[in-house]
Amino acid sequence: MIHRFILNEVSYFGPGARKMLPQEIKRLGLHKALVATDKELIRFGVAQKVLDVLEEAGVPYELFSEIKPNPTVSNVKAGVKAFSESGADFILAIGGGSSIDTAKAIGIITNNPSFSDVVSLEGVADTQRKSVPIIALPTTAGTAAEVTINYVITDEEKQKKMVCVDPNDIPAIAIVDAELMYTLPKSLTAATGMDALTHAIEGLITKGAWEMSDMFEIKAIEMINRYLETAVKEPTNPEARNGMAVAQYIAGMAFSNVGLGVVHGMAHPLGAIFDIPHGVANALLLPTIMEFNAPAALDKYVQIAKAMDVYVPGMSREEAANAAVQAVKDLAVRVGIPQHLSELGIQEKDLDRLADAAFADVCTPGNPREVNKEIILNLYQKVL
Repeated sequence: MIHRFILNEVSYFGPGARKMLPQEIKRLGLHKALVATDKELIRFGVAQKVLDVLEEAGVPYELFSEIKPNPTVSNVKAGVKAFSESGADFILAIGGGSSIDTAKAIGIITNNPSFSDVVSLEGVADTQRKSVPIIALPTTAGTAAEVTINYVITDEEKQKKMVCVDPNDIPAIAIVDAELMYTLPKSLTAATGMDALTHAIEGLITKGAWEMSDMFEIKAIEMINRYLETAVKEPTNPEARNGMAVAQYIAGMAFSNVGLGVVHGMAHPLGAIFDIPHGVANALLLPTIMEFNAPAALDKYVQIAKAMDVYVPGMSREEAANAAVQAVKDLAVRVGIPQHLSELGIQEKDLDRLADAAFADVCTPGNPREVNKEIILNLYQKVL
């Protein structure tokens, strides 16, 4: 079997890493940035920490901040227009997955205008040219969008999240600066951290997993187990924040190349139809779907139990799997993740529609255990 592994050309890590921006902009021969971010990051001064670096170095930029938490086709079209009118030659994406995903779509369409309808990018699009250069600075420790070849855009007309997979969209540079995450609210720290844990666990057990990806995912699980709760409770703890920033990147290195599973397949319609934050949806679903998948991946669940520090020598594989599931659920509870969809306004009457969308989602076929609509419906009912 042939495996492919795609990563950024250059990445920087550590508190204050944003200071490397001018050096990298000069190295790439770039001149003006379109800064893709959101209004909240501007309002709370997070984006300004990056803009200060640009201003001190005399790098011109224009702001594009019309980005929603679940970015839409309209967002992307507005961003393409803004880039065209700005005279910029690169995109500086500051934010979580929403900002970086929007930047990817803008960059791809700018250099591949035949995809300007945005919706034709869904799945594996046959783009011919690399994106406009993107420098990505994540402000959440969850999506790892700065290192993945995936991005997600909501088609508001069909109320559907489009998962787009394209090696041409990967950012040229990732700058993972934990100082940009210090003001992240506790609830968002928890949700994005559990999103990263979902990436690591699904990436470990997905059908496409192999030795190289396993290495990264196991390490990511270990680090998230070690650092997430502290990052939630002590937002300015530099060790915990940096630990989570690195852990989510490590998880992204692998899942981007091997795929995910039905947790993401079921989470995407919750976001597209009901605007439930992606990390919350993943975290709520994860333990129940782990329990469902355990018979198909018992050896991997032993590794998860060890990474979550709940494995006891002499445990059977089944006992280790149960311990792993319980450890993930306990962590979710400790960091304040809702445990039922009904807490988020989902009703029994919504489940059939959600199950249809989840079964059709591009992530679902990667699940290690086969599913159909009836099984997915039952899984939704368990967490209702």
